[in-house]
Amino acid sequence: MKVTEHIANAKGATQFTFEILPPLKGQNIKDLFEAIDTLMEFEPPFIDVTYHREEHVYKEVKGGLLEKKIIRKRPGTVGICAAIQSKYGVDAIPHILCGGFSKEDTENFLIDLDFLEIDNVVALRGDAIKTENYFTPNEDGHSYANELVEQVAHLNNGIYLDSDLLNSHATNFCIGVAGYPEKHMEAPSLESDIHFLKKKIKSGADYVVTQMFFDNQKYFDYVAKARAEGITVPIIPGLKPLSTLKQLNMIPHRFHVDLPEALIKEVIKCKDNKAVRQVGVEWCIEQSKELKAANVPFLHYYSMGKADNIKQIAERIF
Repeated sequence: MKVTEHIANAKGATQFTFEILPPLKGQNIKDLFEAIDTLMEFEPPFIDVTYHREEHVYKEVKGGLLEKKIIRKRPGTVGICAAIQSKYGVDAIPHILCGGFSKEDTENFLIDLDFLEIDNVVALRGDAIKTENYFTPNEDGHSYANELVEQVAHLNNGIYLDSDLLNSHATNFCIGVAGYPEKHMEAPSLESDIHFLKKKIKSGADYVVTQMFFDNQKYFDYVAKARAEGITVPIIPGLKPLSTLKQLNMIPHRFHVDLPEALIKEVIKCKDNKAVRQVGVEWCIEQSKELKAANVPFLHYYSMGKADNIKQIAERIF
């Protein structure tokens, strides 16, 4: 079922959803299923599965030369989506990136998803690889998320890269994209960021999921600005509870979001990460209560493979 259909069927009720990481290469899926099992009592209509692009590493070979190798530390997005739909009977939503994909790769990826009866995708540009300062697309790949959205929308209309195909099958994907209440790190301003969000919607996106934020007013202001620009699709808030002292610096650095002063002061008082984790849970509970009161369609939690703190929050909200 499409995300937009889940919203319509809920008739205004806020629903619980979450996002997971594929396990590291060499690990099995058992631990991931255990984390999912913990959260299924809250009846998520769908589960997002991230896609992690390749990394370039250099290994020394004979003669002291360096050889570049391409590795993927977290493969398995498509297989995990298929397993989730089979095991739990809920929709799984794979993320698909511009980075690391040619247009042909993208088309083949989407064909696989269509064969697996996966109804939704989240289309993202993706970050630069660790050895690059700025994002560089693959040869014959997409540079921007709106181009990726456009390719998915074309496939929904039966338009494939091979224009000679006859009687081609039209897919029927519901397309999600990312939104940034505090703007994307590369955007010069929030206004310009919303301009590019609008381009993604015009290209065919059906809904938006935001990056994490810790101040709900940032989300409410972002939605208001988007609506003022004529963006009418659902904008789903993404939430992540703070869980370690290190994240006090890591999250602003990695995701370019601000932490409210009140949250910072409470975290600094903590004697250990167990206490920090509880502060993060309580803060996220208050965020969730306010957002639910505002009738958001979903509360979407970034679990990062950990379920216990998300469960604590969901028990108080749903």
